Amino acid sequence: MDLKQRTYLLVTGASRGIGREFAQQLAKRIRAEGSMVALLGRNQTLLQESKAEIVATVPDLSVQTYSLELETAKTEDFTKILEASGGKNSFERAIVIHNAGTVGDTSKRAKEIGDTDFLQRYYHSNVFSAISLNCEFMRVFQGIPKLVVNLSTLAAIAPISSMAHYCTVKAAREMYFRVLATEESAEDTLVLNYAPGVIDTQMTVQVQREAHDPAVVAMFREQRESKTMLTPAQTTERFIKVLEAFKFKSGDHVDYRDEQF
Repeated sequence: MDLKQRTYLLVTGASRGIGREFAQQLAKRIRAEGSMVALLGRNQTLLQESKAEIVATVPDLSVQTYSLELETAKTEDFTKILEASGGKNSFERAIVIHNAGTVGDTSKRAKEIGDTDFLQRYYHSNVFSAISLNCEFMRVFQGIPKLVVNLSTLAAIAPISSMAHYCTVKAAREMYFRVLATEESAEDTLVLNYAPGVIDTQMTVQVQREAHDPAVVAMFREQRESKTMLTPAQTTERFIKVLEAFKFKSGDHVDYRDEQF
């Protein structure tokens, strides 16, 4: 895949961690002139830091930031962002990175997560908002090549104790994007479910601190202490290589450690 094109790039959860790294590294590879990078997250201060880092490296690239709480986001919020940042420009490709997500309450077992108020907020933030944003992205950028990336995880396809919230939303998201790939089979739409591996981020720190299952806590602690957890830079580099090699089919689940890709 040739990334050096006039590109609209939207990254959610771009204020820190993997989202910030994805935005920074992709910004270096797309064509600066005529492209637009839109950074979406909750914390405007951190988003501005992400923007400053990109502009310092690629000064000719247009970068905009949008602070939005996905737990309460509406379709019209995504419409405004997409149309304001990219709706009237001429791009050769549009890319959306659905990275934003939260791990949920890992202190509870699956039989204890029946609070419907919490579930409504959690699913809105992690599933409903991603679907809504993606529908608006497909509408705004119809007629040009699109790359839709869902940040997936092993937890989307395998059960993990302590992570009932996380496993269920990740499974739901992945299936949505697989259906999207099946229905939108034309060459102008590519869908990739990329599982970045276990990353040393605030999310894995939270799991290690709060998970009810001692085995899960020990697994995360051992990987962190032995320095075998991946860094955001490592998984981003692998992701870009997956794109450039372009061996995946639309809708595929590609893990960091999948050598065939």
